[in-house]
Amino acid sequence: MGKDRDGRFIPQKGKPSGNGRESELGLRPNLEGTTYEQDRKITEKYTESDEKTAANVRVLHPNRNVHKGEEDLTAPEPRANGEPTSAPGKIAAQGITELPANIDREQFAALARHRAKWSITIYLPTHRRGMEVNEQLDSIALKQLIRQAELSLISQGAPREELRPLMECARIMVHDDAFWRNQREGLAIFLAPGNCQFIRLPFTVKEECYINHSFYVSPLLPLLTTQEKFFLLALSKHKATLYEADAWGMQEVEVPGMPRGVEDVVHFEEKDDQKLFRTSSSGAGQGANYHGIGAGKPDNKANISMYLDEVDETLWKEILNTSNQPLLLAGVEYILPLFRQRTKYRYMSEQALTGNMEHTPVQELYSNARQVMEPYFLEKRDKAIERFSNNLGNNLSSREPADIIPACYYARTEVLLVSEGARLWGTFSEQDNILRLHDSEADGGECMVNAAVTQALLHGAEVHYVPPDNMPGNGPLAALMRY
Repeated sequence: MGKDRDGRFIPQKGKPSGNGRESELGLRPNLEGTTYEQDRKITEKYTESDEKTAANVRVLHPNRNVHKGEEDLTAPEPRANGEPTSAPGKIAAQGITELPANIDREQFAALARHRAKWSITIYLPTHRRGMEVNEQLDSIALKQLIRQAELSLISQGAPREELRPLMECARIMVHDDAFWRNQREGLAIFLAPGNCQFIRLPFTVKEECYINHSFYVSPLLPLLTTQEKFFLLALSKHKATLYEADAWGMQEVEVPGMPRGVEDVVHFEEKDDQKLFRTSSSGAGQGANYHGIGAGKPDNKANISMYLDEVDETLWKEILNTSNQPLLLAGVEYILPLFRQRTKYRYMSEQALTGNMEHTPVQELYSNARQVMEPYFLEKRDKAIERFSNNLGNNLSSREPADIIPACYYARTEVLLVSEGARLWGTFSEQDNILRLHDSEADGGECMVNAAVTQALLHGAEVHYVPPDNMPGNGPLAALMRY
């Protein structure tokens, strides 16, 4: 160890003063004048599990290292419809109820029929991953909407003490990091005294806060009206994978006995100086068959054809024989026509995804498939618009809210077309059949578009959201009547 000009020893580079002698730990003071034992006690004080103490310690966000475009492998396994398995963290223990994204009419009706002195509905676009999650932008947005709702209610004369439980329910969501790391594309929150529910939405929504005596449920309409499904079969020489998809996501379907490529079906063997190829079933066929081929082997096309026959047999036996969902093919161009020639399945999509799909991420594969199948999901809506257009001029069609809104209450509406984002404010007395429409929300009442959608669905009508540019007459509502 060297000395400086004043004769003081200089510690060796890369080693702590004391040369790492553990026997002196806790005895020698550090640069701050505290001993190791004092350091340990200070560390324990600020890293203990007590939430009150830990809240004062700044820590890095736990999701900071999740790369854009990559799945968060620490997230719960999704259900078949792509939802997280449960409401995580504090939310699960606070009586806050998660409704499923595949909400049924009974659950929708319960939300729609809810009435309370104050009912708050919040819609918020959310993010699965990326900077928005790392920087907690979604939770900050919710915090601002909650504050906005609270101030609005206070300005209307709501007592703070009565609002406190309602606001606290929402703030539990704001401060639950696990909750925000398990989002989808949108979030719907329904708050009322004794009622705190939310839905993780598989589609994005406009950020808004609605305060009334009822919940604003018409943005949930796509969950009820877009329920079509289709199959996607990704084919290559080395793999055949079946997926089932809907308008919101896609999941792999486990098919017992599915062959694992050409080699799983076609095997070559030597017997008595003769080359043989053996076809063997993976579960759906009739067992192994031997064929003599002399000095050569079956060509590549013949091998692939036998493999595709086995794929089709297995799919038909295990899945497709009881289905009428469209089947979309994905794979290299020379394989797809061979499968079309052999398949027994009648409901084949005319279009296909072409290219090598073996290493394509599932989300990218679904995105491409969803784009191809878009007309399939819009078919019912487009037919409803066509029906309305064909009935223009008779007594069974109307574009007048004054006619349509009462008809929805009295179960006269067969088909209701709603312009996306449309709002009409007013009141309707079902007992007196009196409709009053207001110029703005400030004049009181409720959103009558929301009321019309709710009543039409509850009475079994077919309801569709329509982009404003495609809306017949460019109005907020259009309807076909039952009588």
